[in-house]
Amino acid sequence: MLLSMLVVGWLTWRHALLNESEIFQRQLEVRAQVLTQRVDRFRTLPEVLSLDTELRQALQRPLTAKDVDYLNRKLERANGATRSSTLTLINKQGIAIAASNWHAPQSNVGENYSYRPYVQQALANGSGRFYGIGTTTAVPGYFLSQAIYDDTGNAIGLIAIKIALQELERQWPNAADIVFVSDNYGVIFLTSREPWRYRLLRPLTHAAQIQLAATRQYQDEQLTPLHLRLRKQLDNGSRLVDVQDPDLPRHMLLQSVGLLHGQWQMHLLHDTSTSATTSWWAAGAAGGLWLAGGLLVLFVRQRQRITRLRLRSRQELETVLQQHAQELRTAQDGIVQAAQQADTGLSRSLEHLPQGVVIIDANLNLVAWNSRYLALFRYPPEMVRVGQPIEDLLRFNAKRGLLGTAPMEEAIQRRLGHLRSGKPHLHESEKGDGTVLEIRGNPLPDGGFVTSYADITSYKNAARELRSLADALERRVEERTHDLTQAKREAEEANRYKTRFVNAAVHDLLQPLNAARMFTSLLPSHVHDDAGRHVADSIDAALASQDAILNSLLDIARMESGQLEVHVRDFALDSLLHVVHNNFGMLAESEGLKLRTRSSHLIVRSDEALLRRILQNFVSNAIRYTRQGRILIGCRRAGNHVRIEVHDQGPGIPESLQREIFEEFRRLDEGHADDRGTGLGLAIVERLGKLLGHEIGLRSTLGKGSVFWVQVPLGNAQTLQPAVRPSTVTHSQNDAPLQGGVAWYIDDDPQTCAATRALLERWGCEVPYAGGPHDALVIANAHDVPQLVLLDVHLGKNLYGPDIYAQLCEQWGQMPPVILVTAERDASLRRQAAERGWGFLAKPVRPPALRALMSQTLLRIRED
Repeated sequence: MLLSMLVVGWLTWRHALLNESEIFQRQLEVRAQVLTQRVDRFRTLPEVLSLDTELRQALQRPLTAKDVDYLNRKLERANGATRSSTLTLINKQGIAIAASNWHAPQSNVGENYSYRPYVQQALANGSGRFYGIGTTTAVPGYFLSQAIYDDTGNAIGLIAIKIALQELERQWPNAADIVFVSDNYGVIFLTSREPWRYRLLRPLTHAAQIQLAATRQYQDEQLTPLHLRLRKQLDNGSRLVDVQDPDLPRHMLLQSVGLLHGQWQMHLLHDTSTSATTSWWAAGAAGGLWLAGGLLVLFVRQRQRITRLRLRSRQELETVLQQHAQELRTAQDGIVQAAQQADTGLSRSLEHLPQGVVIIDANLNLVAWNSRYLALFRYPPEMVRVGQPIEDLLRFNAKRGLLGTAPMEEAIQRRLGHLRSGKPHLHESEKGDGTVLEIRGNPLPDGGFVTSYADITSYKNAARELRSLADALERRVEERTHDLTQAKREAEEANRYKTRFVNAAVHDLLQPLNAARMFTSLLPSHVHDDAGRHVADSIDAALASQDAILNSLLDIARMESGQLEVHVRDFALDSLLHVVHNNFGMLAESEGLKLRTRSSHLIVRSDEALLRRILQNFVSNAIRYTRQGRILIGCRRAGNHVRIEVHDQGPGIPESLQREIFEEFRRLDEGHADDRGTGLGLAIVERLGKLLGHEIGLRSTLGKGSVFWVQVPLGNAQTLQPAVRPSTVTHSQNDAPLQGGVAWYIDDDPQTCAATRALLERWGCEVPYAGGPHDALVIANAHDVPQLVLLDVHLGKNLYGPDIYAQLCEQWGQMPPVILVTAERDASLRRQAAERGWGFLAKPVRPPALRALMSQTLLRIRED
């Protein structure tokens, strides 16, 4: 039994492994084909650009700054059309003279790439391929290059395209199965498991180390070994390996396939626990069969004694069986015999049957029938008698049209031939009066035929009614489905209209609010008594509250429309708690409260900005509703999650209101008289929790306080990236960057222009122009170029701020720095401004933020 269990388990395990390896080999080939197609899709672009006359001429003559700018924009347009990463034009010396990322801080223009293999391959062989980390951008990608030749056939340069392949990793499985790609050195550079990036499948030779250092393929990345040990080679080429990783199964199945003519290899690691479980079950089943067989042998041996006693009666039993078989063979003949004994052919033994029955002998003559048969076909009395040929009855039926539309003789002979063949049959026939008959025929053992006719008209009518009812129901279902689809479409359209309305309304409200904020910032310089300053502070506080309400409404609209971007990553929780404490420490102290924060060493996985927004709402509400005592921010670990809690000693929340306070514009009356809140903070918290997948909760006791909490999953400390401290610009108190600065302000709102000009002039900045886009285009000239441009994005009448800026730069002949001042909160617009090196401020603008950003920009200009 043990031996059979071992053999069956081993064979099952081997068979299961082979099946799994074939399945995952096909999956791996599909993924390899996708990667190959992605690379080959971009192959034609450098080949086409290498034939471009302008690029060829640019490599054969000295270039001016205007020529370089034209080439940069040409490559940028080509790169944008193909959605590749970067296009670069390189001369014969390996110097990049133009690139599509010319406007980026880390542009390729002017860099020397002569050491790169794709440059050397293209100049030597006409084309090249190479994967590596960009020395300029530090972004990995796959480089395809094509040589550019002069009229004599000599290579004068090349065009290179860099393809970003990292987005393929998001399509790969994020589970126990791992997909990764290695180069010909055995270095893993694409993987669904981030800690494995830049790991080695085999040790590097000395020559490989020299080659990698010369080409700077992986820059300063530390290439560490990935410990995989081969256990067994399967017949189909798959391998069983041992993986030394605490987060993965120890034994896994490794599949590999070649890519790009053998330059790369794609691998798939699959968990073999399913095959092991199958083999254990098979071994258990084999053991069970052995046990069952042993019990069966014991049972048989016990029954042998009883069997010997029954041997004498076996002959008698066989005799009885033979007699019974004989009776069965002659059972059908009893019907014929009963009919033959009757004088008229009517058989009493057939009268109880609801079907019409007729029996004929081997000579196709009538033997017996019942009255139901006569009633169905209404034969004349003298025609139906014992010995009457069945052919006469068929001919009589044919004359009445009961045998179908075929010629009469052909229909009769076909039925007679079927009766002579002795084959059973079953079919339906409809008579002229609408009666439907089910005709079933069976041959007799000694020749002859028995045919029964069952009236199934009612059954057929019911079936037709059911089909009609089903068709009607199906039409009604289609109509209801169409109505539901239409209603859903109308609801979605109404939701989109509501979102657009909220965005437009907030945008229009922010314009005059921005002007009001600018004017109120000027009040302190014109008011010199305490009462006036108190009024100015009250106005500023009221505008700040209105700003908070509009921003909250805009955030809710962005979340409902799905426009709020989420960037989930692993980060240290303690730094976030430190920021929240610093933001609210002085506010709590001014209200006579103590704010305490417990530090934490945990790593969490979330969107840091959105999670900070949730905690800031919790702490702000705690300060607003706590009259005295303290507020505590702490963490509790719960399995694979951490619960961040904010405790207060406020009045508490009744259980009946604990659900309602998370709705829009729901607030309690226990807050400070001058700060009751907008009723939107907790509504935003609940939506942010759903957006991030974090559970939001509350527990409260009347008279003792409340605890608001959010539960966040723990992160991986190994993937944590070191924080980069922002550079700071220090200058003396006497250094005033805005003094003597020249700035233009372009906006379609006259009040905002007037307020901003007054504010900037108060800071010592010259504002030669503050108005709309049309007048700015009229007065712009090369002799009066501002040092800085403050620009709105939407300038009315379908005018777009960046387009107006491009036209002004053509008239100025220069590109002064830009700060976008807009009511748009679109994340893509903010990202676009950052890519171009522009500043960005959202309306309504806080004057301190505007002054700091302008000062920093002007200082950077003077340092350059």
